[in-house]
Amino acid sequence: MLKSSEALDIKPGKIPVVLLYNVDPDWTDAEKEEVIGQSTKLGLALIEAGYPTVFASIDDDDLEGCLSRFDPASFIVFNWCESLPGISHSEWLVAQRLEAMGFTFTGAGSETLALAQDKAAVKAMLDAAGIPTPSWRIFRGGEAVEWEKFPAIVKPVNEHCSAGISRDSVALDREELTARIPFILEDYRQPALVEDFIDGREFHVSVWGNEPLTVLPVAEMDFAFFKDIRDRLCGYDAKFIPGSDAYEKIETRLPAPLSPEEKTALEKICCDAYRVLGCRDYARMDVRLRDDVFYILDINPNADISHDASMACAAEAAGISYGRMGGAIVRMAARRHPVFR
Repeated sequence: MLKSSEALDIKPGKIPVVLLYNVDPDWTDAEKEEVIGQSTKLGLALIEAGYPTVFASIDDDDLEGCLSRFDPASFIVFNWCESLPGISHSEWLVAQRLEAMGFTFTGAGSETLALAQDKAAVKAMLDAAGIPTPSWRIFRGGEAVEWEKFPAIVKPVNEHCSAGISRDSVALDREELTARIPFILEDYRQPALVEDFIDGREFHVSVWGNEPLTVLPVAEMDFAFFKDIRDRLCGYDAKFIPGSDAYEKIETRLPAPLSPEEKTALEKICCDAYRVLGCRDYARMDVRLRDDVFYILDINPNADISHDASMACAAEAAGISYGRMGGAIVRMAARRHPVFR
């Protein structure tokens, strides 16, 4: 259910939307087709829900030119832009430029998106707030690999969407860890984040709102098919490689079977993490459970809201259609708009 406090008196037809997304010229034709298709589905769902929607795709870094025909006083920008084409790790820069142009837009602001790009900074904030997250250390190369907790997992510190994460990321001893760290340093040209690998139940938790917060039905990633600990993770293959064992054999349980006490504890830690990072409108938390402790693995502001992604599926499980979900996010942003609020 939508919280009554998220409702607005204004009718959907009076909130024009610019759906902003990026199509990188360097992508394959299949990748371009996928992004255009997903963006079209979201835009049509918004239109069906009553929100006049204009599509705006960018294929270079001229965001200002792309949006020059739109008056910030007359539109909400639905920011579904993951980066500026040609500029890596630039999701935060999109938000910064939208802020500079005076647009009100959905999702997190530039400061939060910049923080989220740095996993070490996020984990430091969680530690400072007393929110459980796996123990960790950053390795930059040229230093002794001093680490005692195994199994461990090795990740690039500045990537999202499980880039650089596969079964080979799980190290069972110091020898394997020492061999994996250089792969991250050399292939991704960034520090390696080493974490305690929490071999337990994994949950994807969608949170939305701006006080009060609402937690949508929780999804669990079921690894029961896999006996090898190295395979019990949601790596890149599980998300993007149809036909792979990870993609086909990890089962999604929605809603996740949780006791009332577990559900309460999980929702609290996710809402606390949402607030600590400064998320806005919506986000997804990746969480694991071990020995009755929920650990935040990752915080994803502006999480994927494709029609078949975790958040849309969670909303559907709560009885919220895809168009209503998108519309609710638009209306949250509208509360910040100088006219629509």
